[in-house]
Amino acid sequence: MQYWPELSDLNNLSIQQKQRIVTRSGKKVCFVPITRGKQCVEQNYESTIYLTGQVQTRTKNWHDFFNAMVWQIFPRAKSALNQLHYQTQLFESINKIKQRSVLRDAATLFDESGVIVVSSQKILIQLLRNFEWKQLFWREREAILSSMRFFVFGHGLYEKALNPYMGMTGKGIVFNVDETFLDQTLLDQFQSIDLMLESFLLKSLSSNADLTPIPLLGYPGWVEDNSKETYYENKKYFRDRH
Repeated sequence: MQYWPELSDLNNLSIQQKQRIVTRSGKKVCFVPITRGKQCVEQNYESTIYLTGQVQTRTKNWHDFFNAMVWQIFPRAKSALNQLHYQTQLFESINKIKQRSVLRDAATLFDESGVIVVSSQKILIQLLRNFEWKQLFWREREAILSSMRFFVFGHGLYEKALNPYMGMTGKGIVFNVDETFLDQTLLDQFQSIDLMLESFLLKSLSSNADLTPIPLLGYPGWVEDNSKETYYENKKYFRDRH
């Protein structure tokens, strides 16, 4: 990127969009420089956001830039993830549990590599859940383009997408929606997904088993090579369900 935004630019985005981004503790989210304390940054990162609203952010860094963008697009879902991290870390600390909980692992995995899949056709969702990738991405190609959407959530996945590679896989949460969903503007779709995702994360997410692997490069048109049927015969990428 030739001209990197400053932290003030990131903070002004929400003002320009006239939206108030807050944590579930009620703190206004703002992007601030990283501070080096006695404890490691990772340990303090989520608790600092929850308690103060301050998201420690590196400038001229793709990973943190995409994280800030996801906060802008899916603020309720990001706040829900932050609360999950804070509460589970607090529980682990109080009970002197050294091992990370399966819930915190799942929250981290989705935060980094999450994908939201929405479709008005249950058959497409079933094919995805059953790992029937060739049937889904090749034989149902037209149906996918008209009735299914894939929204990248994980900021780590956005960074990987700068240089896509065979094997790039997202961790999906799938929603069945009615046909009118896809008639909405993109902004309205984002807002609807944000609400659905917030509810799922707070009520249903329990472990990595709740996340469906998504071989993203199979999506029609993502890469030129997937215009050929043989592309989907690579079992190392388009794996069968075990």
